[in-house]
Amino acid sequence: MKVILKADVKGSGKKGEILEVSDGYAKNFLLKKGLAEIATATGINEIQQKKKADEFHKAENIKAQKELAAKLNGVIVPVSIRAGENGKVFGSVTTEKIASALSELGYEVDKKRIVTKEPLKNVGEYEAEVKFIEGVTAKIKVVVSAL
Repeated sequence: MKVILKADVKGSGKKGEILEVSDGYAKNFLLKKGLAEIATATGINEIQQKKKADEFHKAENIKAQKELAAKLNGVIVPVSIRAGENGKVFGSVTTEKIASALSELGYEVDKKRIVTKEPLKNVGEYEAEVKFIEGVTAKIKVVVSAL
C-alpha cells in the first residue's frame, strides 16, 4: 500500500515522503495513529508540486545571497566606540555593532554571520568576513575609530 507520511516516522521516513509499506503496517499503525494518509493521485501531485516550489525558493534564496555577497564584498564599515588616549577601546567592537553599522549603510546582515579573525580591541582597520551560505562569503573592512 502506498502512503504519504504526515509526520516523521522513525525507521520509515520523513514527513512528505511517499512510501510503499505492507497493508497491515499501514492500516494498524500509520493510518490509525494519523502518521500517514493513503496516497491518492491528488496527494502525490501536491507533494511533487510542493517539492518543486521548495527547490525554486531555495534557488532564489541562494541567488539573492550571492548578489548580496557581491555587493558587500570590499565595503568599508566605520564603527565609532569610546576609547582611551592610547587608542585602546573600552571593551571591544562586537559583531552586533558591526551588523548595526552595516544596517546604517543599507545592508541587512545577521550578527551571527559576521566573523572576525581577532577581537577588535584597538582603534584601526580590521578584516572581517560575512558568511552567508556554504561557499558564499564576503570580505569587509571594519574601521574602528574613537568617539
